[in-house]
Amino acid sequence: MGKIWKWIENFLFQRNQQVVVHGMKSLVALVLSGIPQGSVLAPLLFICFINDMPEVVHSSIRMFADDTKIFRTVNNPEQAQPLQDDLDALEEWSNLWQLRFNAETVKLCILVAATNA
Repeated sequence: MGKIWKWIENFLFQRNQQVVVHGMKSLVALVLSGIPQGSVLAPLLFICFINDMPEVVHSSIRMFADDTKIFRTVNNPEQAQPLQDDLDALEEWSNLWQLRFNAETVKLCILVAATNA
């Protein structure tokens, strides 16, 4: 194991958390997953974590920070199936890595191109 890997492992291993509400403290609990929000490493580790997402889709994909868009041209109902297959593959990826998509922010955008007849 390299030094950077060991350093990241030490950063994430054996972290504890405690909640304080109106001066009352909860019991200390071991944090089993996740990255401390606001840490300098959080964005970099997140990018490393999602880096394989484009490998599970055949549609075009664009990713920026925690925003992901997939798209493809669909001219008839049969061409919609590959897009649905990619959405299903992303759901499987999400379940495998326990990183849920936020249903509140998922959007479907349909662009219709005008044709010159």
